[in-house]
Amino acid sequence: IIAGLETATTGSVIVDGRAVTGPDPKRGMVFQEYSLFPWRRVVDNVAFGLEMRGVGKEERRKTADHYIEMVGLSQFRDAYPYELSGGMRQRVAIARALANDPDVLLMDEPFGALDAQTRNRMQKELLSLWEKTKKTIVFVTHSVDEAVYLSDRIVVLAPRPGTVRESITIPWPRPRDRTSAEFAEVRRRVLRMIDESESAQ
Repeated sequence: IIAGLETATTGSVIVDGRAVTGPDPKRGMVFQEYSLFPWRRVVDNVAFGLEMRGVGKEERRKTADHYIEMVGLSQFRDAYPYELSGGMRQRVAIARALANDPDVLLMDEPFGALDAQTRNRMQKELLSLWEKTKKTIVFVTHSVDEAVYLSDRIVVLAPRPGTVRESITIPWPRPRDRTSAEFAEVRRRVLRMIDESESAQ
């Protein structure tokens, strides 16, 4: 709904004072599936949105190379998706979203299909990218640990109908220690809310 790919049944989404009525390059989307074009090389996948907007070939290649370097894949710029690991493909998808210079980056469980080790590495890489770009990121996840590790604010949703259960601000700086007492306390709090919501159904 925030991306403009679905229409809200009630209410509205306002971004920078404007109602969301459809897709917009200022809201970049990264899906759980990599959604890359298998017949396009990495550089051409990253440049796709710019190409659709009519950006010239030289400028879009320069922009694509910048974001490919930012996600650490310069040596794979001419590779095809099938030649990349799952984590690398997702980095290409993130670079493609960033190449359009969105105001908001929407991420729908982008690391859900990755193994635990790759997922942890991608979380750290995402935080590194955020430090460089300072983009607003709306990140959907079912992992409470991931939410506490990444977020400035966690919005806990209750199911059927989907409503906001609570909004929790995370005050500590990064990097965060997953083994700290503070981390464990917020994790317990979120899990308790989820359990209570599910029990009420």
